[in-house]
Amino acid sequence: MLDENDALVGELASRLLERKLRCATAESCTGGLVGAMLTARPGSSDWYVGGVISYANEVKKGLLGVREEDLSAVGAVSEPVVLSMALGACRVTGAEAAMSTSGVAGPGGGSEEKPVGTVWIGWALNGKARAKMFHFEGDRDAVRVQAARQAVAGLADWLSETFA
Repeated sequence: MLDENDALVGELASRLLERKLRCATAESCTGGLVGAMLTARPGSSDWYVGGVISYANEVKKGLLGVREEDLSAVGAVSEPVVLSMALGACRVTGAEAAMSTSGVAGPGGGSEEKPVGTVWIGWALNGKARAKMFHFEGDRDAVRVQAARQAVAGLADWLSETFA
């Protein structure tokens, strides 16, 4: 598991360093797991500036600039929220790129519309943002690990696309 994490983070690190970019994180359901994966790699201070664990909606709104209207209309586990979280992470840290996560890790909290394992992941890069919804299998820990890995892989992929 750690080797897989290291490979993913290594890929992201090399792409950020090649482009002289720094990244940040804004995490809800992963609770700092993405940041922990990134900082497990020696030299991460060259490209990772930090993150916000925004578990409560008040933190999403207050620190990251998520709109109350979005939280009320579609909830925290949604595209507009993770887009705002990722852009907000760039704004508050000065990073050029960011990853954000918001989801239902379980075992409770799921609904018919958003069952356990539903996670929205957002990415920001140079003022633009994109997001994607995922459905991960397994228990709480498995959902969180899969979400963290997908967040890292997604940013690395976008960097490859953008700067190919």
